Amino acid sequence: MEALLITFSKWLASTGLSHVIQTVSWIIPTLQTIHILCVAIVFSSAVLVNLRIFGLFERDEPLHAVARRFLPPVWPVLLILLLTGSLLIIGEPRRSLVNTTFYLKMSLLLVAILLTAILQRTVLSSPDFIENRRAAGRALATASILVWCGILFAGRWIAYTQAG
Repeated sequence: MEALLITFSKWLASTGLSHVIQTVSWIIPTLQTIHILCVAIVFSSAVLVNLRIFGLFERDEPLHAVARRFLPPVWPVLLILLLTGSLLIIGEPRRSLVNTTFYLKMSLLLVAILLTAILQRTVLSSPDFIENRRAAGRALATASILVWCGILFAGRWIAYTQAG
């Protein structure tokens, strides 16, 4: 499988789009900046809702109001993350596609998206569900925060765990 990924990475690196991304000096820093800002938006939105579940943020507001304010922006921003991340991969394919830390990040991202969708659907369709089941709500919030933190760490580690 690694040989296939290396071959694909070499092919992708030889495409015209990859060459433009690699050679135009401002493209990668711009994509990385947009990507990091979007990560901050998604992370902070999810964490603020999770902190509300713990009663550490906006205690005077109902959970569903906090979720309604902070979770909807997550979805369009995730699309921007997908676009900028894809362009970064096209620009430096071997850095990600032959890196197990990248796959850890992507796996954690899938879990985070699932947890966030479950949280949003549960809170907005049954506003009192989490409040009435505090242990389950706190377990979901804890898992969500840990997974989002894992994504942040894995994203940084990609640069330090490159394949040879």
